[in-house]
Amino acid sequence: MPDYTPHHDDLDTDDGPSKSELKRQMTALQALGESLCRLSDKELRQIPIEDERLTEAIAEMHRINSNSARKRHLQFIGKLMRNLDPEPIEAALASLNQAHTDSARRFQELEVLRDQLLERGLPAIEDVVARWPRADRQQLRQLLLQVRREQQREQPPAARRKLFRYLRELDDAASGSGEIMDTGERGNNGD
Repeated sequence: MPDYTPHHDDLDTDDGPSKSELKRQMTALQALGESLCRLSDKELRQIPIEDERLTEAIAEMHRINSNSARKRHLQFIGKLMRNLDPEPIEAALASLNQAHTDSARRFQELEVLRDQLLERGLPAIEDVVARWPRADRQQLRQLLLQVRREQQREQPPAARRKLFRYLRELDDAASGSGEIMDTGERGNNGD
């Protein structure tokens, strides 16, 4: 038998990504698809998805209850994502995540401010007015007094929630995302 040894010229060194690299890319796309499936419908509409089949597959994922079927469907979503450029989707997801992080941070800051108001009382109102000049001192005083009355009577913290809503409305109005509304109109609270 002749001894055959390939020359370096015969080897094709630029075969593209390895099988392992392709598998890592497909797993990353599947994870990206799973992130899309966790979004609400409103959030999903903010993501630039060009493929209608992918949008339908994500919507269908919300209706699947079986774990094994969900796993298969995620693989299908990953397969559909191979035909898309993932960068715009990743950028939109990063933007959404940043918005959630900023919202949570603002929420926590408002909770701390509300607690400082309740702890320090009337003198802390000036801090709020310095931060938000449109703040109504009289309304803040009334809310603080209502909170104290509720605490003395051991009642549910309705005024505490109203105070938080008012602070959030002030913050929203200052950041340009809303106008100051009557404190009794909003349903979400700070407790």
